[in-house]
Amino acid sequence: MNSQIKIALIDDEQLILEGVKMLLSNEKNISVCLTSNNGPDFIEKLGNLPGDEFPQIALVDVQMQPMNGFELVEILKEKYPDLRIIILSSHYKTSILGYMVKLGVSAFLPKNSDRKTFIDAITMVYKNGVFFTAEDHQMLFTYMNSSAKKKSLFEMDDELSEREKDVVKLICQEYTNNEIGEKLFISPRTVESHRQRILEKIGAKNTVGIVIYAVVNNIYSLDKM
Repeated sequence: MNSQIKIALIDDEQLILEGVKMLLSNEKNISVCLTSNNGPDFIEKLGNLPGDEFPQIALVDVQMQPMNGFELVEILKEKYPDLRIIILSSHYKTSILGYMVKLGVSAFLPKNSDRKTFIDAITMVYKNGVFFTAEDHQMLFTYMNSSAKKKSLFEMDDELSEREKDVVKLICQEYTNNEIGEKLFISPRTVESHRQRILEKIGAKNTVGIVIYAVVNNIYSLDKM
């Protein structure tokens, strides 16, 4: 990996904050550019960062005051749609995972995760936009078994066309609009139209949502990532 991965940390437990920062300080390719104990403070600090110091990934705790992690994620996704978010939480449940997926979160890690899983998650989110453990994958498929839950996760009026699925597969492989256009023999503008239509159809907010949709609907395999 050529460039450093810039990380922001948000957790209201100071010991957790310092522990994670210390753990990451041993990684040559990862640097912590911002820490905060609460959502409002983090949003203010983030808005004052110069562009070259802006984080690519934010590690967000769920249980915080006065703004919890869910509320913070919604604001961050609205203001900074390209900021990738990893949720750190003691509460690792299928319903929370499903809700986080809908918000466009890139990964969901229990706070008792081992160091290797933690570093792997950061690296894969940076490279591919999303990270799922085998347990996450199983939980998502369990969650998706119910058509009602599938509807609540991705509220679709129309199924994706075969061409749209082709575009989705290439998006999952991190191809640009120009590269997708070359592979499918269509213009970049047409690719962008497909991308926007896909986002509208599946109710996702960003590329992460497209990737997650592709995984849970067997359009794209995690093994290829």
